[in-house]
Amino acid sequence: MKTSSLSTWAQNVSPSPTLAVDAKAKALKAAGEDVCGFGAGEPDFDTPEFIKEACAKALADGKTKYAPAAGLPPLRELLAKKYIEENGIAEVRPAQVVVSPGGKYSCYLAILATCSPGDEVIVPAPYWVSYPEMVKLAGAEPKFIFAGDDQGFKVTPDQLRAAVTPRTRMLVLNSPSNPTGAIYSKEEMEALVEIAIENDFYVMSDEIYEYLLYDGVTHHSPASFGPEAAERVITVAGFSKTYSMTGWRLGTLVANETVAKAVADLQSQTTSNATTFAQYGALAALERPEESRAAVREMLVHFDRRRLKLLEGLNAIEGVTCERAKAAFYLFPNVSSFGLSSEEFSSRLLEETKVAVVPGHAFGAEGYVRLSYATADAIIEKGIERLASFCSSF
Repeated sequence: MKTSSLSTWAQNVSPSPTLAVDAKAKALKAAGEDVCGFGAGEPDFDTPEFIKEACAKALADGKTKYAPAAGLPPLRELLAKKYIEENGIAEVRPAQVVVSPGGKYSCYLAILATCSPGDEVIVPAPYWVSYPEMVKLAGAEPKFIFAGDDQGFKVTPDQLRAAVTPRTRMLVLNSPSNPTGAIYSKEEMEALVEIAIENDFYVMSDEIYEYLLYDGVTHHSPASFGPEAAERVITVAGFSKTYSMTGWRLGTLVANETVAKAVADLQSQTTSNATTFAQYGALAALERPEESRAAVREMLVHFDRRRLKLLEGLNAIEGVTCERAKAAFYLFPNVSSFGLSSEEFSSRLLEETKVAVVPGHAFGAEGYVRLSYATADAIIEKGIERLASFCSSF
Protein backbone atom coordinates (compact mmCIF):
# COMPACT_ATOMS: atom_id res chain seq x y z
CA MET A 1 0.00 0.00 0.00
CA LYS A 2 1.31 3.42 -0.90
CA THR A 3 1.67 5.82 2.00
CA SER A 4 -0.18 8.49 -0.01
CA SER A 5 -3.38 6.43 -0.37
CA LEU A 6 -6.43 7.36 1.68
CA SER A 7 -8.40 5.16 4.04
CA THR A 8 -11.56 3.37 2.97
CA TRP A 9 -13.56 5.80 5.10
CA ALA A 10 -12.03 8.92 3.57
CA GLN A 11 -12.46 7.59 0.03
CA ASN A 12 -16.14 6.74 0.51
CA VAL A 13 -17.38 9.74 2.47
CA SER A 14 -19.05 12.61 0.58
CA PRO A 15 -18.70 16.26 1.59
CA SER A 16 -21.80 18.02 2.90
CA PRO A 17 -23.75 19.37 -0.10
CA THR A 18 -25.61 21.90 2.05
CA LEU A 19 -22.35 23.42 3.26
CA ALA A 20 -21.05 23.35 -0.32
CA VAL A 21 -24.05 25.33 -1.62
CA ASP A 22 -23.73 27.83 1.21
CA ALA A 23 -20.00 28.23 0.56
CA LYS A 24 -20.59 28.83 -3.16
CA ALA A 25 -23.28 31.43 -2.43
CA LYS A 26 -20.98 33.23 0.02
CA ALA A 27 -18.14 33.18 -2.50
CA LEU A 28 -20.38 34.79 -5.12
CA LYS A 29 -21.47 37.42 -2.61
CA ALA A 30 -17.83 38.14 -1.76
CA ALA A 31 -17.20 38.65 -5.46
CA GLY A 32 -19.89 41.31 -5.56
CA GLU A 33 -22.81 39.26 -6.89
CA ASP A 34 -26.34 39.89 -5.60
CA VAL A 35 -27.16 36.38 -4.36
CA CYS A 36 -30.39 35.25 -2.75
CA GLY A 37 -29.22 32.44 -0.49
CA PHE A 38 -31.71 29.79 0.61
CA GLY A 39 -29.12 27.12 1.33
CA ALA A 40 -27.96 27.64 4.90
CA GLY A 41 -29.59 25.65 7.68
CA GLU A 42 -29.00 28.15 10.46
CA PRO A 43 -31.06 30.92 12.07
CA ASP A 44 -30.12 34.40 10.88
CA PHE A 45 -30.48 35.81 14.40
CA ASP A 46 -27.76 36.39 16.96
CA THR A 47 -27.40 34.19 20.03
CA PRO A 48 -29.40 35.71 22.93
CA GLU A 49 -27.31 38.21 24.82
CA PHE A 50 -27.62 36.56 28.23
CA ILE A 51 -26.22 33.31 26.83
CA LYS A 52 -23.24 35.14 25.33
CA GLU A 53 -22.68 36.95 28.60
CA ALA A 54 -22.62 33.66 30.54
CA CYS A 55 -19.98 32.31 28.18
CA ALA A 56 -17.93 35.52 28.45
CA LYS A 57 -18.12 35.34 32.25
CA ALA A 58 -16.93 31.72 32.16
CA LEU A 59 -13.94 32.83 30.12
CA ALA A 60 -13.23 35.69 32.49
CA ASP A 61 -13.50 33.29 35.44
CA GLY A 62 -10.93 30.95 33.91
CA LYS A 63 -13.33 28.18 32.88
CA THR A 64 -10.94 27.19 30.11
CA LYS A 65 -9.76 23.75 31.20
CA TYR A 66 -10.93 20.24 30.39
CA ALA A 67 -14.45 19.33 31.42
CA PRO A 68 -15.75 15.80 32.05
CA ALA A 69 -16.07 13.94 28.75
CA ALA A 70 -19.86 13.65 29.07
CA GLY A 71 -20.34 17.32 29.94
CA LEU A 72 -20.52 19.65 32.91
CA PRO A 73 -22.44 17.90 35.75
CA PRO A 74 -24.88 20.81 36.36
CA LEU A 75 -25.64 20.99 32.63
CA ARG A 76 -26.33 17.25 32.47
CA GLU A 77 -28.55 17.53 35.55
CA LEU A 78 -30.64 20.30 33.99
CA LEU A 79 -30.88 18.43 30.69
CA ALA A 80 -32.11 15.32 32.52
CA LYS A 81 -34.73 17.47 34.26
CA LYS A 82 -35.71 19.07 30.95
CA TYR A 83 -36.33 15.70 29.28
CA ILE A 84 -38.52 14.57 32.15
CA GLU A 85 -40.56 17.76 32.50
CA GLU A 86 -40.79 18.93 28.88
CA ASN A 87 -40.42 15.78 26.80
CA GLY A 88 -42.35 13.45 29.07
CA ILE A 89 -39.69 10.77 29.46
CA ALA A 90 -40.52 9.01 32.72
CA GLU A 91 -37.02 8.76 34.11
CA VAL A 92 -33.77 10.36 32.99
CA ARG A 93 -30.66 10.36 35.15
CA PRO A 94 -27.67 12.64 34.49
CA ALA A 95 -25.64 9.49 33.72
CA GLN A 96 -27.86 9.03 30.65
CA VAL A 97 -26.96 12.44 29.23
CA VAL A 98 -23.94 13.31 27.09
CA VAL A 99 -23.07 16.82 25.88
CA SER A 100 -21.06 16.74 22.66
CA PRO A 101 -19.40 19.17 20.22
CA GLY A 102 -22.54 19.62 18.11
CA GLY A 103 -25.78 17.83 17.31
CA LYS A 104 -24.11 16.33 14.26
CA TYR A 105 -21.50 14.68 16.46
CA SER A 106 -24.22 13.43 18.82
CA CYS A 107 -25.83 11.67 15.85
CA TYR A 108 -22.54 10.17 14.74
CA LEU A 109 -21.67 8.91 18.22
CA ALA A 110 -25.14 7.37 18.60
CA ILE A 111 -24.57 5.37 15.42
CA LEU A 112 -20.93 4.57 16.18
CA ALA A 113 -21.77 3.30 19.66
CA THR A 114 -24.46 0.88 18.48
CA CYS A 115 -23.82 -0.11 14.85
CA SER A 116 -21.13 -2.42 13.48
CA PRO A 117 -19.98 -3.60 10.04
CA GLY A 118 -22.71 -5.75 8.53
CA ASP A 119 -25.53 -3.97 10.35
CA GLU A 120 -28.28 -2.14 8.47
CA VAL A 121 -29.62 1.26 9.45
CA ILE A 122 -33.01 2.24 8.03
CA VAL A 123 -32.96 5.86 6.87
CA PRO A 124 -36.28 7.35 5.72
CA ALA A 125 -35.93 9.68 2.75
CA PRO A 126 -35.98 12.61 2.34
CA TYR A 127 -33.20 12.54 4.92
CA TRP A 128 -30.70 14.98 6.37
CA VAL A 129 -27.62 14.72 4.17
CA SER A 130 -25.27 13.46 6.91
CA TYR A 131 -27.17 10.38 8.09
CA PRO A 132 -26.05 8.00 5.31
CA GLU A 133 -22.45 9.17 5.56
CA MET A 134 -22.41 8.62 9.32
CA VAL A 135 -23.76 5.11 8.88
CA LYS A 136 -21.08 4.33 6.32
CA LEU A 137 -18.36 5.76 8.58
CA ALA A 138 -19.47 3.28 11.25
CA GLY A 139 -19.04 0.47 8.72
CA ALA A 140 -22.77 -0.21 8.59
CA GLU A 141 -25.08 -0.02 5.57
CA PRO A 142 -27.83 2.60 5.09
CA LYS A 143 -31.13 1.23 3.80
CA PHE A 144 -33.52 3.81 2.42
CA ILE A 145 -37.30 3.97 2.39
CA PHE A 146 -38.88 6.88 0.51
CA ALA A 147 -41.87 9.01 1.44
CA GLY A 148 -42.72 11.75 -1.04
CA ASP A 149 -45.04 14.72 -0.84
CA ASP A 150 -47.97 12.44 -1.71
CA GLN A 151 -47.70 11.00 1.81
CA GLY A 152 -46.60 14.15 3.59
CA PHE A 153 -42.94 13.04 3.57
CA LYS A 154 -43.68 10.51 6.34
CA VAL A 155 -42.99 6.78 6.09
CA THR A 156 -45.72 4.33 7.03
CA PRO A 157 -45.58 1.31 9.36
CA ASP A 158 -46.02 -0.96 6.33
CA GLN A 159 -42.99 0.59 4.64
CA LEU A 160 -40.91 0.13 7.78
CA ARG A 161 -41.99 -3.48 8.30
CA ALA A 162 -41.07 -4.29 4.69
CA ALA A 163 -37.58 -2.83 5.20
CA VAL A 164 -36.76 -4.70 8.43
CA THR A 165 -34.36 -7.66 8.15
CA PRO A 166 -32.39 -9.70 10.69
CA ARG A 167 -29.54 -7.24 10.06
CA THR A 168 -31.59 -4.17 11.07
CA ARG A 169 -29.87 -2.41 13.93
CA MET A 170 -31.38 1.08 13.92
CA LEU A 171 -34.08 3.33 12.50
CA VAL A 172 -33.23 7.00 12.07
CA LEU A 173 -36.26 9.15 12.88
CA ASN A 174 -36.04 12.90 12.30
CA SER A 175 -39.14 14.76 13.50
CA PRO A 176 -39.41 17.69 12.98
CA SER A 177 -37.66 17.05 9.69
CA ASN A 178 -34.81 18.55 7.78
CA PRO A 179 -35.32 19.00 4.79
CA THR A 180 -39.13 18.85 4.64
CA GLY A 181 -40.39 20.57 7.79
CA ALA A 182 -42.75 17.61 8.31
CA ILE A 183 -43.60 16.40 11.80
CA TYR A 184 -45.00 13.01 12.84
CA SER A 185 -48.05 12.86 15.07
CA LYS A 186 -47.83 10.89 18.30
CA GLU A 187 -49.88 8.06 16.81
CA GLU A 188 -47.73 7.89 13.67
CA MET A 189 -44.54 7.76 15.71
CA GLU A 190 -45.90 5.22 18.21
CA ALA A 191 -46.65 2.84 15.35
CA LEU A 192 -43.05 3.05 14.11
CA VAL A 193 -41.55 2.66 17.58
CA GLU A 194 -43.71 -0.39 18.21
CA ILE A 195 -42.07 -2.07 15.21
CA ALA A 196 -38.65 -1.27 16.68
CA ILE A 197 -39.70 -2.85 19.97
CA GLU A 198 -41.11 -5.94 18.26
CA ASN A 199 -37.91 -6.44 16.25
CA ASP A 200 -35.49 -5.26 18.95
CA PHE A 201 -33.60 -2.48 17.18
CA TYR A 202 -32.65 1.05 18.18
CA VAL A 203 -34.33 4.27 17.14
CA MET A 204 -32.16 7.35 16.83
CA SER A 205 -34.60 10.22 17.29
CA ASP A 206 -33.09 13.47 16.00
CA GLU A 207 -35.10 16.24 17.68
CA ILE A 208 -32.87 19.23 16.95
CA TYR A 209 -35.88 21.28 15.69
CA GLU A 210 -38.21 20.35 18.57
CA TYR A 211 -39.09 23.96 19.47
CA LEU A 212 -39.52 25.38 15.96
CA LEU A 213 -43.21 24.54 15.49
CA TYR A 214 -46.14 26.22 13.68
CA ASP A 215 -49.88 25.84 13.16
CA GLY A 216 -50.39 24.54 16.69
CA VAL A 217 -48.60 21.21 16.15
CA THR A 218 -47.00 19.38 19.08
CA HIS A 219 -43.65 17.65 19.19
CA HIS A 220 -43.47 14.19 20.80
CA SER A 221 -40.32 12.37 21.93
CA PRO A 222 -40.42 8.64 21.14
CA ALA A 223 -38.51 7.87 24.34
CA SER A 224 -41.62 9.00 26.24
CA PHE A 225 -43.75 6.13 24.90
CA GLY A 226 -42.98 3.77 27.78
CA PRO A 227 -40.08 1.86 29.36
CA GLU A 228 -39.43 -0.38 26.33
CA ALA A 229 -39.26 2.66 24.07
CA ALA A 230 -37.01 4.52 26.50
CA GLU A 231 -34.60 1.57 26.48
CA ARG A 232 -34.29 1.55 22.68
CA VAL A 233 -34.60 5.22 21.74
CA ILE A 234 -31.48 7.38 21.57
CA THR A 235 -32.58 11.02 21.63
CA VAL A 236 -30.24 13.54 20.03
CA ALA A 237 -30.67 17.31 19.90
CA GLY A 238 -28.67 20.42 20.73
CA PHE A 239 -28.65 24.16 21.19
CA SER A 240 -27.86 25.23 17.60
CA LYS A 241 -31.29 25.78 16.10
CA THR A 242 -33.28 26.65 19.22
CA TYR A 243 -30.99 29.40 20.47
CA SER A 244 -29.20 30.33 17.24
CA MET A 245 -25.97 28.80 18.54
CA THR A 246 -24.81 26.96 15.42
CA GLY A 247 -21.17 27.98 15.76
CA TRP A 248 -21.02 27.07 19.45
CA ARG A 249 -21.07 23.36 18.56
CA LEU A 250 -23.13 21.97 21.44
CA GLY A 251 -25.14 18.80 20.97
CA THR A 252 -26.97 16.57 23.42
CA LEU A 253 -27.73 12.87 23.66
CA VAL A 254 -29.98 10.88 25.98
CA ALA A 255 -29.94 7.08 26.01
CA ASN A 256 -29.96 4.13 28.36
CA GLU A 257 -26.93 4.16 30.64
CA THR A 258 -25.05 1.47 28.71
CA VAL A 259 -25.27 3.38 25.44
CA ALA A 260 -24.64 6.74 27.12
CA LYS A 261 -21.46 5.41 28.75
CA ALA A 262 -20.25 4.02 25.42
CA VAL A 263 -20.91 7.39 23.77
CA ALA A 264 -19.00 9.20 26.52
CA ASP A 265 -16.09 6.76 26.17
CA LEU A 266 -15.95 7.30 22.40
CA GLN A 267 -16.05 11.04 22.93
CA SER A 268 -13.26 10.87 25.50
CA GLN A 269 -11.01 9.31 22.87
CA THR A 270 -11.97 11.62 20.01
CA THR A 271 -12.77 15.15 21.20
CA SER A 272 -12.24 14.87 24.99
CA ASN A 273 -15.23 17.12 25.68
CA ALA A 274 -17.40 19.86 24.25
CA THR A 275 -15.82 23.30 24.65
CA THR A 276 -15.92 24.08 28.36
CA PHE A 277 -16.83 27.77 28.32
CA ALA A 278 -19.47 27.21 25.62
CA GLN A 279 -21.20 24.78 27.97
CA TYR A 280 -21.66 27.59 30.49
CA GLY A 281 -23.63 29.48 27.86
CA ALA A 282 -25.84 26.43 27.39
CA LEU A 283 -26.21 26.18 31.14
CA ALA A 284 -27.55 29.74 31.24
CA ALA A 285 -30.12 28.88 28.57
CA LEU A 286 -31.52 26.15 30.83
CA GLU A 287 -31.14 28.07 34.10
CA ARG A 288 -33.13 31.03 32.73
CA PRO A 289 -36.06 29.35 30.95
CA GLU A 290 -38.29 32.44 30.74
CA GLU A 291 -35.64 34.40 28.84
CA SER A 292 -34.92 31.39 26.65
CA ARG A 293 -38.57 30.88 25.77
CA ALA A 294 -38.96 34.58 24.99
CA ALA A 295 -36.02 34.42 22.57
CA VAL A 296 -37.51 31.37 20.83
CA ARG A 297 -40.95 33.01 20.58
CA GLU A 298 -39.40 36.07 18.97
CA MET A 299 -37.63 33.95 16.36
CA LEU A 300 -40.80 31.98 15.66
CA VAL A 301 -42.76 35.14 14.87
CA HIS A 302 -40.33 35.94 12.07
CA PHE A 303 -39.92 32.34 10.89
CA ASP A 304 -43.68 31.83 10.66
CA ARG A 305 -44.19 34.99 8.62
CA ARG A 306 -41.37 34.01 6.27
CA ARG A 307 -42.68 30.44 6.01
CA LEU A 308 -46.08 31.60 4.79
CA LYS A 309 -44.60 34.23 2.47
CA LEU A 310 -42.28 31.70 0.83
CA LEU A 311 -44.96 29.00 0.69
CA GLU A 312 -47.41 31.32 -1.04
CA GLY A 313 -44.76 32.47 -3.49
CA LEU A 314 -43.68 28.94 -4.39
CA ASN A 315 -47.19 27.63 -4.94
CA ALA A 316 -47.99 30.62 -7.14
CA ILE A 317 -45.32 29.50 -9.64
CA GLU A 318 -46.70 27.34 -12.42
CA GLY A 319 -45.09 23.90 -12.31
CA VAL A 320 -44.05 24.14 -8.63
CA THR A 321 -45.96 22.44 -5.82
CA CYS A 322 -45.02 22.71 -2.17
CA GLU A 323 -46.31 21.06 0.99
CA ARG A 324 -47.05 23.32 3.97
CA ALA A 325 -44.22 22.64 6.41
CA LYS A 326 -45.27 22.57 10.07
CA ALA A 327 -41.84 22.84 11.72
CA ALA A 328 -38.14 23.74 11.36
CA PHE A 329 -37.32 26.46 8.79
CA TYR A 330 -37.35 24.69 5.43
CA LEU A 331 -39.69 24.21 2.50
CA PHE A 332 -39.19 21.32 0.08
CA PRO A 333 -41.00 22.08 -3.18
CA ASN A 334 -41.48 19.59 -6.00
CA VAL A 335 -39.91 20.88 -9.23
CA SER A 336 -39.98 17.64 -11.19
CA SER A 337 -42.39 19.07 -13.79
CA PHE A 338 -39.56 21.02 -15.45
CA GLY A 339 -37.80 17.89 -16.67
CA LEU A 340 -34.45 18.67 -15.07
CA SER A 341 -32.57 16.75 -12.41
CA SER A 342 -32.55 18.56 -9.08
CA GLU A 343 -28.81 19.11 -9.52
CA GLU A 344 -29.23 20.71 -12.95
CA PHE A 345 -32.19 22.77 -11.76
CA SER A 346 -30.23 24.11 -8.78
CA SER A 347 -27.04 24.75 -10.75
CA ARG A 348 -28.80 26.65 -13.51
CA LEU A 349 -30.87 28.59 -11.00
CA LEU A 350 -27.71 29.79 -9.26
CA GLU A 351 -25.81 30.51 -12.47
CA GLU A 352 -28.63 32.29 -14.28
CA THR A 353 -30.49 34.09 -11.50
CA LYS A 354 -28.13 33.98 -8.47
CA VAL A 355 -30.62 32.07 -6.30
CA ALA A 356 -29.02 29.37 -4.15
CA VAL A 357 -31.06 26.29 -3.20
CA VAL A 358 -29.99 22.75 -2.29
CA PRO A 359 -30.84 19.99 -4.81
CA GLY A 360 -33.15 17.28 -3.54
CA HIS A 361 -30.90 14.41 -4.59
CA ALA A 362 -28.62 15.38 -1.68
CA PHE A 363 -31.51 14.39 0.60
CA GLY A 364 -32.37 11.21 -1.29
CA ALA A 365 -35.29 12.91 -3.04
CA GLU A 366 -34.80 13.58 -6.73
CA GLY A 367 -37.23 16.10 -8.21
CA TYR A 368 -37.25 18.41 -5.18
CA VAL A 369 -35.16 21.32 -3.90
CA ARG A 370 -34.75 22.65 -0.36
CA LEU A 371 -35.13 26.30 0.55
CA SER A 372 -34.35 27.65 4.01
CA TYR A 373 -36.44 30.60 5.11
CA ALA A 374 -33.96 31.48 7.84
CA THR A 375 -33.24 34.62 5.84
CA ALA A 376 -34.55 38.15 5.46
CA ASP A 377 -38.02 38.92 4.06
CA ALA A 378 -36.47 41.05 1.32
CA ILE A 379 -34.36 38.12 0.14
CA ILE A 380 -37.43 35.87 0.10
CA GLU A 381 -39.36 38.36 -2.02
CA LYS A 382 -36.49 38.90 -4.46
CA GLY A 383 -35.71 35.19 -4.60
CA ILE A 384 -39.32 34.27 -5.42
CA GLU A 385 -39.37 36.82 -8.26
CA ARG A 386 -36.19 35.36 -9.72
CA LEU A 387 -37.36 31.77 -9.28
CA ALA A 388 -40.67 32.56 -10.97
CA SER A 389 -38.85 34.16 -13.89
CA PHE A 390 -36.52 31.17 -14.17
CA CYS A 391 -39.39 28.67 -14.14
CA SER A 392 -41.36 30.66 -16.72
CA SER A 393 -38.54 30.10 -19.20
CA PHE A 394 -39.63 26.45 -19.42
